[in-house]
Amino acid sequence: MSLRAALIVYVLTPMTAASLVMGFWALHAFEHQVEKRLQYDLEMVARAIKLPLSHAIKRNREGSIAQTLESAFSVDQVYGAYVYDSKGEKISTTGGEEPDSGKEQVSKLSDDGDDYGEFGEVAGQNVYSYFVPLEDSGGRMTGLLQLTRRSSDFQDQIRNARYKAAGIFMAAFLCLTGLVFYGHHRALGKYLNRLSGSMNKIAGGQRHHRHNCAGPKEIIALGAHFNQMMDNIDNAEMEIRQRRENEKLLEERLRRAEKLAAIGQLAAGVAHELGTPLSVIEGKAQRAMRKGRLPDSAAGDLKDIRYELRRMEQIIRQLLDFSRRSEIRRKQIQAARLAGSAAASLAQETSRFGTKATLEGDPKDLVHADPVQMEQVLVNLIKNGIQAAGENGVIRVSWKRGAAETIFAIEDNGPGMTKDIQARMFEPFYTTKPVGSGTGLGLAVVHGIVEEHGGRIETDESGLGGARFTLHIPDEIPDAANVKDRHNNE
Repeated sequence: MSLRAALIVYVLTPMTAASLVMGFWALHAFEHQVEKRLQYDLEMVARAIKLPLSHAIKRNREGSIAQTLESAFSVDQVYGAYVYDSKGEKISTTGGEEPDSGKEQVSKLSDDGDDYGEFGEVAGQNVYSYFVPLEDSGGRMTGLLQLTRRSSDFQDQIRNARYKAAGIFMAAFLCLTGLVFYGHHRALGKYLNRLSGSMNKIAGGQRHHRHNCAGPKEIIALGAHFNQMMDNIDNAEMEIRQRRENEKLLEERLRRAEKLAAIGQLAAGVAHELGTPLSVIEGKAQRAMRKGRLPDSAAGDLKDIRYELRRMEQIIRQLLDFSRRSEIRRKQIQAARLAGSAAASLAQETSRFGTKATLEGDPKDLVHADPVQMEQVLVNLIKNGIQAAGENGVIRVSWKRGAAETIFAIEDNGPGMTKDIQARMFEPFYTTKPVGSGTGLGLAVVHGIVEEHGGRIETDESGLGGARFTLHIPDEIPDAANVKDRHNNE
């Protein structure tokens, strides 16, 4: 049932029924008043001619009696006028049909002494008769006056009153119906239609649409609650999406951690198993080179063997660094000192490539980190930059203080990195260098050390044209909740 139909059933219909009952009662009372008024008019005529008739009967002037009756009959309300003597014998009549007898009325008036009216028949015609006693100066009854009026006059007047009442009721009903519909539209209808339109828009896919609250305060409250409901739904959906993304991120991190743990165990085992035979080979090569009078070709082969052994030792050292995480011993140290020490350890490398390295930052800035491990991070990143920039490349190492953290940036003017390379660069054993030029463990070690410090590492394009690695090293290792939030923000 619509609201308009409900108003008709529960408001307009009871009001109409109540109006009908009250109107019927009022009409009945009005009809009674009309009847009384018509009777009163006839009574006034009878009383007006009572005195002249009494004098005419006393003097036995039949002409005066007839003339007086004619004057009464000329009034539209009078159907017939009749005069009887004290015995009930007819003296004079005017208009209408003559009644049968007036003896009963004379006898009744003689007993009661009061005039009265009644409905009855005169020669088969329904009339209202009003009887008035005619008296002499001594108060003795000398005759009777009867005035009649057709009952149809009463019925016509009542019928007209009923028609008028019905017309007024219908006009009032239509007016009331129109007012109810207009009031419904102005007070509720248009605002509910707007709210329904807002719901249809949202159902059609316009999830960001919100209802423009207007109208009565109840409708405004309904619209506000509707908007709040949609906001809550959006927030809940956003929270669900965020949780799914967090779960996905945590799953990826868990898989990565499991993968790194497995690779770390493998790397530790391989390094341990290779360490002993490589030490034996190195020792034998050294003893062989100490023997004199070796052919030049043999001496050259031994040098090559020792060079490759040193490369393998470096690989084993990286494997051990990757597989074993030493305890972090954080302390405050100048960022400039760390950057300078890392750059100095690669002086031979920069000289060989002709690389120009610059250090930029406030010498007073401090970083709260493990000096040995953080220097290892900077060395690996600077070395990668030197190799990426190539001959006559440019390397820039900068640092600055952030909000409760120290930020390092290592940039080069090399070819940069594609999105695919950035997505995999921290995976163990992944490298873009030619075979024999890298192990693919340097950036994995860097990533692990930075995470153990509670920080993060970011990659993007450098202003020099190549790649830029940005390290965020917090002053304090955040708790698990903050780490989770930080990764979510990433």
